Amino acid sequence: MRKVHMKRGLIAFAVAITMGGVVSPVVPVNAATGYKTVSTKSIKKTAYHKKSAKGAIFNKKHTRKVINLTAHPHTTWYATKQATLKHGKTKGVYLYIKNSKNSVKGWIWHGYLKKGKAPFTLTKAKAAVAMDAKTGKVVWAKHANTARPIASVSKLMTLYLTLKKIDGKSSNWNHKIKITSRGLVSMSRSASCGGFHFKLNHKYTVRQLYYAAFLDSSNNSAIALGKWVGGSNGKFIRKMNAQAKSWNMGQAHFVSASGLENSDLRQYGYAYGKANANKVSAKDVALIARHLITQYPRVLKDGKIGSMKVNGQVCHNYNNLLKGRKYYRASLRVDGLKTGYTPLAGYCFVGTGQKSGKHRVITVVLHDENEFTETRSLMNHAYSMSSMND
Repeated sequence: MRKVHMKRGLIAFAVAITMGGVVSPVVPVNAATGYKTVSTKSIKKTAYHKKSAKGAIFNKKHTRKVINLTAHPHTTWYATKQATLKHGKTKGVYLYIKNSKNSVKGWIWHGYLKKGKAPFTLTKAKAAVAMDAKTGKVVWAKHANTARPIASVSKLMTLYLTLKKIDGKSSNWNHKIKITSRGLVSMSRSASCGGFHFKLNHKYTVRQLYYAAFLDSSNNSAIALGKWVGGSNGKFIRKMNAQAKSWNMGQAHFVSASGLENSDLRQYGYAYGKANANKVSAKDVALIARHLITQYPRVLKDGKIGSMKVNGQVCHNYNNLLKGRKYYRASLRVDGLKTGYTPLAGYCFVGTGQKSGKHRVITVVLHDENEFTETRSLMNHAYSMSSMND
Protein backbone atom coordinates (compact mmCIF):
# COMPACT_ATOMS: atom_id res chain seq x y z
CA MET A 1 0.00 0.00 0.00
CA ARG A 2 2.87 2.38 0.69
CA LYS A 3 4.07 2.23 -2.95
CA VAL A 4 0.59 3.06 -4.21
CA HIS A 5 0.43 6.12 -1.94
CA MET A 6 3.84 7.30 -3.17
CA LYS A 7 2.80 6.98 -6.80
CA ARG A 8 -0.37 8.96 -6.24
CA GLY A 9 1.62 11.72 -4.50
CA LEU A 10 4.11 12.02 -7.37
CA ILE A 11 1.32 12.15 -9.95
CA ALA A 12 -0.45 14.95 -8.03
CA PHE A 13 2.84 16.82 -7.78
CA ALA A 14 3.49 16.47 -11.51
CA VAL A 15 -0.04 17.68 -12.34
CA ALA A 16 0.46 20.77 -10.19
CA ILE A 17 3.71 21.60 -12.02
CA THR A 18 2.09 21.06 -15.43
CA MET A 19 -0.74 23.42 -14.53
CA GLY A 20 1.77 26.10 -13.53
CA GLY A 21 0.53 26.39 -9.96
CA VAL A 22 2.62 26.90 -6.87
CA VAL A 23 2.89 23.53 -5.25
CA SER A 24 1.24 23.11 -1.87
CA PRO A 25 2.10 20.20 0.43
CA VAL A 26 0.25 17.46 -1.46
CA VAL A 27 2.97 14.80 -1.30
CA PRO A 28 2.62 12.12 1.36
CA VAL A 29 4.22 12.84 4.68
CA ASN A 30 6.42 9.75 4.38
CA ALA A 31 8.06 10.98 1.16
CA ALA A 32 11.78 10.23 1.10
CA THR A 33 12.65 13.67 -0.22
CA GLY A 34 11.34 16.44 2.04
CA TYR A 35 11.14 20.13 1.35
CA LYS A 36 14.41 22.05 1.37
CA THR A 37 14.74 25.50 2.83
CA VAL A 38 16.00 28.13 0.39
CA SER A 39 15.63 31.11 2.73
CA THR A 40 13.93 32.08 6.00
CA LYS A 41 13.24 35.46 7.54
CA SER A 42 11.31 36.90 10.46
CA ILE A 43 8.32 39.06 9.62
CA LYS A 44 6.11 41.42 11.55
CA LYS A 45 3.44 39.45 13.41
CA THR A 46 0.47 39.37 11.02
CA ALA A 47 -3.01 37.94 11.44
CA TYR A 48 -4.38 35.50 8.87
CA HIS A 49 -7.40 33.24 8.54
CA LYS A 50 -8.44 30.32 6.37
CA LYS A 51 -9.08 31.27 2.74
CA SER A 52 -10.86 28.11 1.60
CA ALA A 53 -11.54 24.52 2.58
CA LYS A 54 -8.07 23.49 1.44
CA GLY A 55 -4.75 23.46 3.22
CA ALA A 56 -2.83 21.88 6.06
CA ILE A 57 -0.11 22.83 8.49
CA PHE A 58 3.14 20.81 8.35
CA ASN A 59 6.55 20.77 9.96
CA LYS A 60 9.14 22.62 7.90
CA LYS A 61 10.49 19.55 6.08
CA HIS A 62 6.96 18.34 5.40
CA THR A 63 7.63 14.94 6.89
CA ARG A 64 4.79 15.37 9.39
CA LYS A 65 1.35 16.91 9.02
CA VAL A 66 0.30 18.91 12.09
CA ILE A 67 -3.37 19.43 11.24
CA ASN A 68 -5.77 20.24 8.41
CA LEU A 69 -7.08 23.81 8.35
CA THR A 70 -10.64 22.46 8.19
CA ALA A 71 -10.24 21.44 11.83
CA HIS A 72 -9.94 25.16 12.72
CA PRO A 73 -12.39 26.93 10.39
CA HIS A 74 -12.79 30.05 12.54
CA THR A 75 -9.29 30.42 13.96
CA THR A 76 -7.11 33.50 13.59
CA TRP A 77 -3.52 32.50 12.84
CA TYR A 78 -0.49 34.67 13.50
CA ALA A 79 2.48 34.51 11.13
CA THR A 80 5.93 35.44 12.47
CA LYS A 81 8.25 33.86 9.87
CA GLN A 82 8.36 33.47 6.11
CA ALA A 83 10.34 30.90 4.15
CA THR A 84 10.94 29.93 0.57
CA LEU A 85 10.83 26.16 0.36
CA LYS A 86 11.94 24.04 -2.57
CA HIS A 87 10.49 20.69 -3.55
CA GLY A 88 12.09 19.21 -6.61
CA LYS A 89 12.32 22.06 -9.10
CA THR A 90 9.45 24.06 -7.66
CA LYS A 91 9.69 26.84 -5.06
CA GLY A 92 6.92 28.22 -2.88
CA VAL A 93 6.43 30.83 -0.15
CA TYR A 94 5.41 29.42 3.23
CA LEU A 95 4.44 31.03 6.50
CA TYR A 96 5.15 29.88 10.03
CA ILE A 97 1.87 30.33 11.93
CA LYS A 98 0.49 29.82 15.43
CA ASN A 99 -2.96 30.10 16.92
CA SER A 100 -3.51 32.57 19.78
CA LYS A 101 -2.92 29.90 22.43
CA ASN A 102 0.29 28.67 20.74
CA SER A 103 -1.14 25.16 20.93
CA VAL A 104 -1.07 24.62 17.15
CA LYS A 105 1.88 25.76 15.08
CA GLY A 106 3.74 24.94 11.88
CA TRP A 107 4.31 25.84 8.24
CA ILE A 108 1.70 26.37 5.54
CA TRP A 109 1.69 27.52 1.94
CA HIS A 110 0.74 31.21 1.94
CA GLY A 111 -1.97 30.76 -0.72
CA TYR A 112 -4.19 28.91 1.74
CA LEU A 113 -4.46 31.97 3.98
CA LYS A 114 -6.02 35.40 3.79
CA LYS A 115 -4.79 38.45 5.71
CA GLY A 116 -6.85 39.63 8.66
CA LYS A 117 -8.50 38.10 11.68
CA ALA A 118 -11.07 35.37 11.18
CA PRO A 119 -14.62 36.74 10.97
CA PHE A 120 -16.44 36.31 14.29
CA THR A 121 -18.99 33.53 14.41
CA LEU A 122 -20.86 31.32 16.82
CA THR A 123 -20.72 27.71 15.73
CA LYS A 124 -23.32 26.13 18.03
CA ALA A 125 -26.20 28.61 18.35
CA LYS A 126 -28.82 28.32 15.60
CA ALA A 127 -29.74 31.98 16.10
CA ALA A 128 -28.12 34.78 18.05
CA VAL A 129 -27.92 38.53 18.41
CA ALA A 130 -25.98 41.16 20.32
CA MET A 131 -27.74 44.46 20.95
CA ASP A 132 -26.61 47.78 22.36
CA ALA A 133 -29.08 48.24 25.21
CA LYS A 134 -28.68 52.02 25.15
CA THR A 135 -29.39 52.58 21.47
CA GLY A 136 -31.23 49.39 20.50
CA LYS A 137 -28.77 48.89 17.65
CA VAL A 138 -27.95 45.30 16.65
CA VAL A 139 -24.15 45.02 16.59
CA TRP A 140 -23.95 41.35 15.55
CA ALA A 141 -26.50 38.82 14.33
CA LYS A 142 -26.93 35.25 13.15
CA HIS A 143 -30.35 34.26 11.77
CA ALA A 144 -31.66 36.92 14.16
CA ASN A 145 -34.97 37.57 12.38
CA THR A 146 -36.18 33.98 12.24
CA ALA A 147 -38.85 33.10 14.81
CA ARG A 148 -37.85 30.03 16.84
CA PRO A 149 -39.06 28.21 19.98
CA ILE A 150 -37.60 30.04 22.98
CA ALA A 151 -38.55 27.88 26.01
CA SER A 152 -38.36 29.69 29.39
CA VAL A 153 -36.85 32.81 27.85
CA SER A 154 -40.58 33.47 27.26
CA LYS A 155 -40.82 34.36 30.95
CA LEU A 156 -39.22 37.74 30.19
CA MET A 157 -42.52 38.80 28.65
CA THR A 158 -44.43 37.34 31.60
CA LEU A 159 -42.17 39.22 34.04
CA TYR A 160 -42.61 42.43 32.05
CA LEU A 161 -46.41 42.25 32.18
CA THR A 162 -46.32 41.25 35.85
CA LEU A 163 -44.15 44.24 36.76
CA LYS A 164 -46.40 46.45 34.65
CA LYS A 165 -49.43 45.38 36.72
CA ILE A 166 -47.55 45.64 40.02
CA ASP A 167 -46.69 49.22 39.07
CA GLY A 168 -44.29 49.52 42.01
CA LYS A 169 -47.08 49.24 44.58
CA SER A 170 -46.28 47.28 47.73
CA SER A 171 -49.94 46.27 47.98
CA ASN A 172 -49.59 44.44 44.66
CA TRP A 173 -46.28 42.84 45.62
CA ASN A 174 -47.92 41.52 48.78
CA HIS A 175 -51.16 40.47 47.09
CA LYS A 176 -51.90 36.81 47.85
CA ILE A 177 -52.81 34.36 45.11
CA LYS A 178 -54.64 31.22 46.14
CA ILE A 179 -53.70 28.09 44.19
CA THR A 180 -56.90 26.23 43.41
CA SER A 181 -55.72 24.53 40.21
CA ARG A 182 -54.86 20.86 40.65
CA GLY A 183 -53.15 21.07 37.26
CA LEU A 184 -50.66 23.65 38.54
CA VAL A 185 -50.03 21.61 41.69
CA SER A 186 -49.39 18.53 39.57
CA MET A 187 -47.12 20.51 37.26
CA SER A 188 -45.13 21.83 40.22
CA ARG A 189 -44.37 18.25 41.28
CA SER A 190 -43.18 17.17 37.84
CA ALA A 191 -39.45 16.48 37.53
CA SER A 192 -39.34 17.92 34.00
CA CYS A 193 -41.96 20.69 34.16
CA GLY A 194 -42.01 21.78 37.79
CA GLY A 195 -39.52 23.03 40.33
CA PHE A 196 -41.23 25.28 42.86
CA HIS A 197 -43.77 23.09 44.68
CA PHE A 198 -47.33 24.32 45.08
CA LYS A 199 -49.75 23.22 47.79
CA LEU A 200 -53.42 23.09 46.86
CA ASN A 201 -55.41 26.02 48.32
CA HIS A 202 -52.21 27.59 49.66
CA LYS A 203 -51.74 31.34 49.19
CA TYR A 204 -48.53 32.75 47.72
CA THR A 205 -47.69 36.42 47.39
CA VAL A 206 -47.03 37.96 44.00
CA ARG A 207 -43.48 38.63 45.21
CA GLN A 208 -42.92 34.93 45.96
CA LEU A 209 -44.24 33.84 42.60
CA TYR A 210 -42.14 36.50 40.85
CA TYR A 211 -38.90 35.20 42.36
CA ALA A 212 -39.88 31.57 41.78
CA ALA A 213 -40.61 32.29 38.11
CA PHE A 214 -37.54 34.49 37.60
CA LEU A 215 -34.83 32.67 39.53
CA ASP A 216 -36.05 29.08 39.58
CA SER A 217 -37.78 29.38 36.19
CA SER A 218 -40.88 27.82 37.76
CA ASN A 219 -43.45 27.18 35.02
CA ASN A 220 -46.38 26.84 37.40
CA SER A 221 -45.43 30.13 39.08
CA ALA A 222 -45.29 31.91 35.72
CA ILE A 223 -48.74 30.60 34.79
CA ALA A 224 -50.16 31.62 38.19
CA LEU A 225 -48.75 35.14 37.72
CA GLY A 226 -50.24 35.28 34.24
CA LYS A 227 -53.68 34.31 35.53
CA TRP A 228 -53.43 37.07 38.12
CA VAL A 229 -52.36 39.66 35.53
CA GLY A 230 -54.83 38.68 32.81
CA GLY A 231 -57.72 37.16 34.73
CA SER A 232 -57.25 33.78 33.05
CA ASN A 233 -54.52 31.86 31.27
CA GLY A 234 -56.03 32.56 27.84
CA LYS A 235 -56.52 36.27 28.49
CA PHE A 236 -52.94 36.61 29.66
CA ILE A 237 -51.53 34.93 26.57
CA ARG A 238 -53.56 37.32 24.44
CA LYS A 239 -51.96 40.15 26.44
CA MET A 240 -48.54 38.73 25.62
CA ASN A 241 -49.33 38.76 21.91
CA ALA A 242 -50.88 42.22 22.08
CA GLN A 243 -47.78 43.58 23.81
CA ALA A 244 -45.52 42.01 21.18
CA LYS A 245 -47.67 43.55 18.44
CA SER A 246 -47.46 46.99 20.07
CA TRP A 247 -43.67 46.67 19.89
CA ASN A 248 -43.92 45.81 16.17
CA MET A 249 -42.78 42.22 16.67
CA GLY A 250 -44.59 40.87 13.65
CA GLN A 251 -43.36 37.28 13.85
CA ALA A 252 -43.57 36.82 17.62
CA HIS A 253 -46.32 34.46 18.74
CA PHE A 254 -47.07 33.18 22.23
CA VAL A 255 -49.18 30.23 23.34
CA SER A 256 -47.80 29.89 26.87
CA ALA A 257 -46.90 32.12 29.82
CA SER A 258 -44.11 29.78 30.89
CA GLY A 259 -42.42 28.73 27.67
CA LEU A 260 -43.53 25.12 27.96
CA GLU A 261 -44.92 23.70 24.74
CA ASN A 262 -48.58 22.68 24.44
CA SER A 263 -47.45 19.07 24.10
CA ASP A 264 -46.36 19.33 27.76
CA LEU A 265 -49.07 21.71 28.97
CA ARG A 266 -51.97 19.63 27.67
CA GLN A 267 -51.81 17.05 30.46
CA TYR A 268 -52.14 19.83 33.05
CA GLY A 269 -55.05 21.56 31.36
CA TYR A 270 -53.11 24.61 30.18
CA ALA A 271 -52.74 24.09 26.44
CA TYR A 272 -53.72 27.15 24.43
CA GLY A 273 -53.98 27.94 20.73
CA LYS A 274 -53.18 25.92 17.64
CA ALA A 275 -49.39 26.26 17.60
CA ASN A 276 -47.29 24.02 19.83
CA ALA A 277 -44.70 26.52 21.05
CA ASN A 278 -43.93 30.17 21.64
CA LYS A 279 -41.91 31.37 18.67
CA VAL A 280 -39.91 34.60 18.77
CA SER A 281 -36.83 35.73 16.83
CA ALA A 282 -33.52 36.34 18.61
CA LYS A 283 -33.78 40.06 17.76
CA ASP A 284 -37.28 40.32 19.24
CA VAL A 285 -36.20 38.46 22.38
CA ALA A 286 -33.45 41.07 22.77
CA LEU A 287 -36.05 43.84 22.33
CA ILE A 288 -38.26 42.30 25.02
CA ALA A 289 -35.24 42.20 27.34
CA ARG A 290 -34.43 45.81 26.48
CA HIS A 291 -37.96 46.97 27.34
CA LEU A 292 -37.84 45.00 30.58
CA ILE A 293 -34.44 46.37 31.65
CA THR A 294 -35.23 49.95 30.63
CA GLN A 295 -38.65 50.20 32.25
CA TYR A 296 -38.00 47.94 35.25
CA PRO A 297 -34.27 48.13 36.07
CA ARG A 298 -34.86 46.23 39.32
CA VAL A 299 -34.59 43.03 37.23
CA LEU A 300 -30.84 43.64 37.02
CA LYS A 301 -30.55 43.60 40.79
CA ASP A 302 -32.85 40.59 41.04
CA GLY A 303 -31.06 38.85 38.18
CA LYS A 304 -27.80 38.82 40.14
CA ILE A 305 -29.29 36.81 43.01
CA GLY A 306 -27.64 33.39 42.94
CA SER A 307 -30.25 31.68 45.08
CA MET A 308 -32.78 32.57 47.74
CA LYS A 309 -35.41 30.92 49.89
CA VAL A 310 -38.98 31.49 48.81
CA ASN A 311 -41.73 30.15 51.05
CA GLY A 312 -39.22 27.76 52.58
CA GLN A 313 -37.95 26.47 49.23
CA VAL A 314 -34.56 27.26 47.68
CA CYS A 315 -34.88 28.95 44.30
CA HIS A 316 -31.66 28.56 42.30
CA ASN A 317 -30.63 30.94 39.54
CA TYR A 318 -29.29 28.89 36.61
CA ASN A 319 -27.32 31.75 35.07
CA ASN A 320 -23.79 30.33 35.15
CA LEU A 321 -22.18 33.62 34.12
CA LEU A 322 -22.84 35.09 37.56
CA LYS A 323 -20.06 35.61 40.11
CA GLY A 324 -18.92 32.37 41.66
CA ARG A 325 -20.23 30.26 38.78
CA LYS A 326 -18.27 28.14 36.31
CA TYR A 327 -18.37 30.56 33.36
CA TYR A 328 -18.00 33.82 35.32
CA ARG A 329 -15.71 36.51 33.89
CA ALA A 330 -15.27 39.58 36.08
CA SER A 331 -14.64 41.93 33.13
CA LEU A 332 -18.05 41.22 31.59
CA ARG A 333 -20.00 42.27 34.70
CA VAL A 334 -22.94 40.02 33.86
CA ASP A 335 -26.03 40.77 35.96
CA GLY A 336 -28.75 38.86 34.10
CA LEU A 337 -30.91 37.65 32.69
CA LYS A 338 -32.77 34.40 31.79
CA THR A 339 -32.08 30.80 30.87
CA GLY A 340 -34.35 28.42 29.01
CA TYR A 341 -34.48 24.84 27.79
CA THR A 342 -36.85 22.35 26.24
CA PRO A 343 -35.83 19.54 23.89
CA LEU A 344 -37.56 21.43 21.06
CA ALA A 345 -35.98 24.83 21.76
CA GLY A 346 -32.58 23.58 22.90
CA TYR A 347 -30.54 25.63 25.35
CA CYS A 348 -31.46 29.31 25.20
CA PHE A 349 -29.97 32.21 27.14
CA VAL A 350 -30.49 35.95 27.34
CA GLY A 351 -27.48 37.62 28.91
CA THR A 352 -26.76 41.20 29.83
CA GLY A 353 -23.91 43.11 31.40
CA GLN A 354 -22.08 46.39 31.24
CA LYS A 355 -18.33 46.43 30.87
CA SER A 356 -16.48 49.44 32.24
CA GLY A 357 -16.58 52.34 29.78
CA LYS A 358 -19.05 50.59 27.48
CA HIS A 359 -22.78 50.64 26.82
CA ARG A 360 -24.80 47.81 28.32
CA VAL A 361 -25.04 44.82 26.01
CA ILE A 362 -27.92 42.36 25.61
CA THR A 363 -27.12 39.01 24.04
CA VAL A 364 -29.43 36.21 22.93
CA VAL A 365 -28.45 32.69 21.88
CA LEU A 366 -31.16 30.25 20.80
CA HIS A 367 -30.90 26.49 20.40
CA ASP A 368 -27.30 26.44 21.56
CA GLU A 369 -25.12 23.69 22.98
CA ASN A 370 -22.59 25.92 24.74
CA GLU A 371 -24.85 28.80 25.68
CA PHE A 372 -22.58 30.32 28.33
CA THR A 373 -19.26 30.06 26.51
CA GLU A 374 -20.83 31.38 23.31
CA THR A 375 -22.52 34.21 25.21
CA ARG A 376 -19.16 35.12 26.70
CA SER A 377 -17.59 35.20 23.22
CA LEU A 378 -20.51 37.20 21.84
CA MET A 379 -20.30 39.77 24.64
CA ASN A 380 -16.56 40.25 24.12
CA HIS A 381 -17.10 40.65 20.39
CA ALA A 382 -19.89 43.18 20.93
CA TYR A 383 -17.68 45.19 23.27
CA SER A 384 -14.97 45.32 20.58
CA MET A 385 -17.32 47.44 18.45
CA SER A 386 -16.51 51.15 18.64
CA SER A 387 -20.24 51.96 18.72
CA MET A 388 -20.46 50.34 22.18
CA ASN A 389 -18.18 52.97 23.75
CA ASP A 390 -19.54 55.48 26.23
